[in-house]
Amino acid sequence: MVTTHAESAKLVTDLVKCLDNKKGQEIAVVDLLGRSGFADFFLIATATSSTHIATLANEVQRFADERRLVVRGIEGLAESAPWVLVDLGDVLVHLFLSEAREFYSLEKLWSPKGAVAREGKPKDKEKEKEKIKKEKPVS
Repeated sequence: MVTTHAESAKLVTDLVKCLDNKKGQEIAVVDLLGRSGFADFFLIATATSSTHIATLANEVQRFADERRLVVRGIEGLAESAPWVLVDLGDVLVHLFLSEAREFYSLEKLWSPKGAVAREGKPKDKEKEKEKIKKEKPVS
């Protein structure tokens, strides 16, 4: 059982590699230290389909089994939901289809500004809009 924040951080690092190996997209880590009493980290990833979500969830289950970690629950998998939660206690793994991830915006909800570590992040839409505005000639 993971008990310290440092152990949770190591677990998250290994889980990021695990999800990346199964082609999880836009993998983000939200450190909840000081903001949550129920978990240390959220690990968030986007899947391309319901089948891909199931593959990622099963991979997290396998990862946990190999390390003798207790999976407290998996929610949404049986329903082929657009959001599946894998509860590893101090680490909660959220697997989303793109539309659901955008709708729920867990990173924005749970992170202080600029505190989300994200791999494979799509272009920042606001920065792109600013760039276009600057490039447009003023009439």
